[in-house]
Amino acid sequence: MPQSARPNQFALLGQRRFAPFFWTQFGGAGNDNLFKFAFTVMVAYRAEAASALSTGLMVNLIAALYILPFVLFSATSGQLADKYDKAVLMRRVKTLEIAIMALALWGFVTANVPALLACAFGMGLHSTLFGPAKYAYLPQHVNSAELTGAN
Repeated sequence: MPQSARPNQFALLGQRRFAPFFWTQFGGAGNDNLFKFAFTVMVAYRAEAASALSTGLMVNLIAALYILPFVLFSATSGQLADKYDKAVLMRRVKTLEIAIMALALWGFVTANVPALLACAFGMGLHSTLFGPAKYAYLPQHVNSAELTGAN
């Protein structure tokens, strides 16, 4: 295949069928990592005062709460992505993410560790639900030559 005939993966970022999806995914991943980092830093510096658990145990609990939804809900999440419209499902999951982050904001302002732990589980659930819909959405909206770049 000549060089000029190869699809440019960066050209997808300017297309309406892909750009909103990409930036939504990018923002969600950044939001997820920023929350985990901020909560872990808060726990590392203030866990002894805010909780009866040690700092190390709290950090491990945060990680476990992120992973637990993947263990519990992965199969169900895949079934939901197969059964329902992927775009609608992704919009609902993103709405859930906004609600979780609103609760997290309140949790940070009030230093409410149990609320933030619930948010850690909620963000894990958000990622569990979003993943299968995200990967099933791509083949339906980009052609096969663009799929590798879109991933």
